[in-house]
Amino acid sequence: MRGAFARKLAELAETDKRICLLTGDLGFMALEPFSDRHPDRFFNMGAAEQNMVGVATGLAEAGFIPFVYSIVTFATLRPYEFIRNGAILNHLPIRVVGIGGGFEYGHNGATHYGLEDVGIMRVQPGMTVLAPADSMQTESILDTTWNLPGPIYYRLGKNDKPIVPNLNGRFEFDKAQMVREGKDLLVVSMGAIAVEMAEAVDAINDSGISCGHLVVSTLNPAPTEDLARVLNQYRRVITVEAHYISGGLGSLICEVVAENNLDTRVMRAALKESPDGLTGSQGYLHDKYGISRDKVIALAKEALSAPVSK
Repeated sequence: MRGAFARKLAELAETDKRICLLTGDLGFMALEPFSDRHPDRFFNMGAAEQNMVGVATGLAEAGFIPFVYSIVTFATLRPYEFIRNGAILNHLPIRVVGIGGGFEYGHNGATHYGLEDVGIMRVQPGMTVLAPADSMQTESILDTTWNLPGPIYYRLGKNDKPIVPNLNGRFEFDKAQMVREGKDLLVVSMGAIAVEMAEAVDAINDSGISCGHLVVSTLNPAPTEDLARVLNQYRRVITVEAHYISGGLGSLICEVVAENNLDTRVMRAALKESPDGLTGSQGYLHDKYGISRDKVIALAKEALSAPVSK
């Protein structure tokens, strides 16, 4: 998605001179669509993410719309106090762009796993939190939201090529996107793992279970009315996210179910423990921590065999 982000941002910057892009010494062979077209508004701040957000705060106060770009953990955790005290408390239009949520930097080890970013950003009432599912939706989301008031956190995947079938780049700020209808079970996914979950949903349907797939790309402010409407149609729901089990998509869905008194059982596929020292590919880590295609297929069968309230 980062390639789609850079291309779309460069296009938007042609029409609005307030847009600028800051990077924490990252984005080589990714951000050139912007840096080549707008070198006077591209700043490499070095491996100093707190300072990068501090500079972005000054730029925003001066009337610019700064996008700050880094790997998820470095974009959100390292400068978190700066984001809170600068962008959020002062309602400034700073856009934090985190690349590679979940295990996308798998071989780099636990310091590079983005597993709590949505939770820590979603807890801040003034922060808009968006997690596109693929590159086409990344472009739609940028088109729709780049000029919103206040700060935004974009959680973007690395890869531009995987596309969620039937999503077709659709995005509406106050809605979740249904990409497959079903009757027995609903899989709800967030971010880049939606592509893998589309494969899981296909396999679940092939096994004889009528399974729907819902993509949630807006996490804060969440489309709670639309979610309640969809969830009310299902007795069993599985949420899947490359994130800790607390604070992210699963927590949001459980909140909607509880607060609307829905007769829906929710099962959450997410990390329940901190990663150990064993690293590997994204696929390996998805399977190890229970969020892979095969693990979700097995969870779907378990969900259908479990009793629900009458």
